[in-house]
Amino acid sequence: MENKTLMTDFYELTMAQTYFNEGKKDEVAYFDIFFRQNPFNGGYTISGGLDETIKYIQNFKFGDEEINYLKSLSVFNDEFLNYLKDLKFKGDIYSVPDGTVVFPNEPVLTVKTDLITAQILETALLANFNHASLVITAAKRITNEAKNIPVMEFGARRARGIDSAIEASKNAYIGGCCGTSNTYAGMKYDIPVLGTMAHSLVTASEDEYDAFLQYAKSNPNNCVFLVDTYDTLRSGIPNAIKVANDYLKPNGYKFKGIRIDSGDLAYLSKEARKMLDDAGYNETKICLSNGLDEYTIRDLLEQKAVIDSIGAGDNIAAPKERVGGVYKLVAIEKNDEIVPKIKVSNDSVKTINPGYKKVYRFYDKETGYALGDVITIYDEIIPDENYTLVHPTETWKQKELSNYNVRELQKPIFINGKLVYNEPSIKEKQKYCEQEFYTLYPEITRIKNPHEYYVDLSDKLRELKQNLINAHKNEKVKVKK
Repeated sequence: MENKTLMTDFYELTMAQTYFNEGKKDEVAYFDIFFRQNPFNGGYTISGGLDETIKYIQNFKFGDEEINYLKSLSVFNDEFLNYLKDLKFKGDIYSVPDGTVVFPNEPVLTVKTDLITAQILETALLANFNHASLVITAAKRITNEAKNIPVMEFGARRARGIDSAIEASKNAYIGGCCGTSNTYAGMKYDIPVLGTMAHSLVTASEDEYDAFLQYAKSNPNNCVFLVDTYDTLRSGIPNAIKVANDYLKPNGYKFKGIRIDSGDLAYLSKEARKMLDDAGYNETKICLSNGLDEYTIRDLLEQKAVIDSIGAGDNIAAPKERVGGVYKLVAIEKNDEIVPKIKVSNDSVKTINPGYKKVYRFYDKETGYALGDVITIYDEIIPDENYTLVHPTETWKQKELSNYNVRELQKPIFINGKLVYNEPSIKEKQKYCEQEFYTLYPEITRIKNPHEYYVDLSDKLRELKQNLINAHKNEKVKVKK
C-alpha cells in the first residue's frame, strides 16, 4: 500500500520540529474536528471519511523515502528526522461513525495523542472528513427529494481526479444512491454498477435506428436507450420502439427503458410515457438525467414528470459547496491534568468550544425523533430524565426535555494506538445513514429554509468557555524588548 504519511501541509512539519526542539515531543494534546456551517444552506450534515482516516492511521510511518525527501529540503535537523523514523500513532481517536447526522460546532472526531503526531495528522484527517461528508450530504439531499425513485450516481467524470471519483462513488452509495456508473468503485466496494449508453454510440453509427439495434444485440438483457441525441419525440423514442418491435420482443427480450438527458424533462417524460404505453410497452422505464440536483428533482415531481429512475452526476460527485471542517487544539495534559485551551476570535463564530468534550443526542421515546444535542465536558453525566437544553450564547432560549433516550455520538476508534472499532460494511453504513436521517424532523431536512437543530452547551462547558474568554480579555499583551 502506498505510504501517504506525507499527505500533510508543510507547516505541520515545521511546527512539529518546533515542538521537538522545545522539548514538547511527549506533551499530550487533544484536537477536535468540527465545522461551523452546514453545506448547501441546509439543516444538517452527514459525517464521512472515518474509513479513510483509519487506513491513514494504520499506515502512518516515516520510511526511508519520506525521511530522505525531508532531509533533501535542508529544513529539518537530523535529531528531528531520527525522531520521525520511529514515530507511530500511539494515542486515542474517538469519532462518530460514517453516516451519522452531525451539526455545526460539535466535535465529530477527537484525537488524543502526542502533540507532534497530532499536528501532522491534521491535513489528512480534514481532507478525509470534508470530502466524504460533502458527498454523503449531497447524495442524501438528492435521494431524499427523489422520494422512492432510485438515484444512480453518474459523477465519476465530473469528480476532481480518479481517487476523488472512486471515493465519491462510495460515499454517494452511503448517502442513499442505489448504485454507480464507476466500475472500479463497484469492484472495490461491492457497489451495484449501473448505466445505459452515451450519445457517441449513436453519432458513431450510420443512423439512430442502427445504433439502437446494435446495442440491443450486444446488450439484450439491459436495453436502456438514450433517446435525445437528435430529437427525443420524433426520432429517439420512435426508433427505440421500432428496435423493440423488430428485435427485442420477437427474441423474447424485454424493452427495459429509455433515458432522456436534455430538453424539458417534465414535458418529454410525460409524452414519452404516452408513446411507450400506446406502443404496448407499459413496463418500459423512464430514466432522467442532465445535471439534476435536489431542487430540479423537487420541481420535476411537482410538475408530474414521469420518472422511474434518476442519473445524478456532478451535483453529487463534485458539488459547488464545502463542509469547511477545521481541526483545533482544545486541551493539553500537564502533570496528569487536562488543561482546556481556547482560540478566541473577533469573529464570535470562530471562538471554539474548549476542553476535552463529549456530545450527546436526545431522542423522544415515543416518536424516535432527535430532540437536540448537548456538548459537555468529558466527565459529565447526563441524567436519565429531565434535562434543559440552553442556547450556547442566548441563554434565555431554553428547551425542557423529558421522556427521552440519550446516546453518546462518538465511539472509540483507536485506544493506545490499537484499532478497537469494527468497521461496518458499506451496505450497513448505507442502512445506518438512512436510519440516522429519519430521526430528524422533516422541518430540519427540508431543502429550503430548514429549521435550526438544537446544539447546546452544558452549564459547565458554557461556564468554562466564558471564563477562558474573560481570562483572555484580561490578559495584557506582553512584548519582549
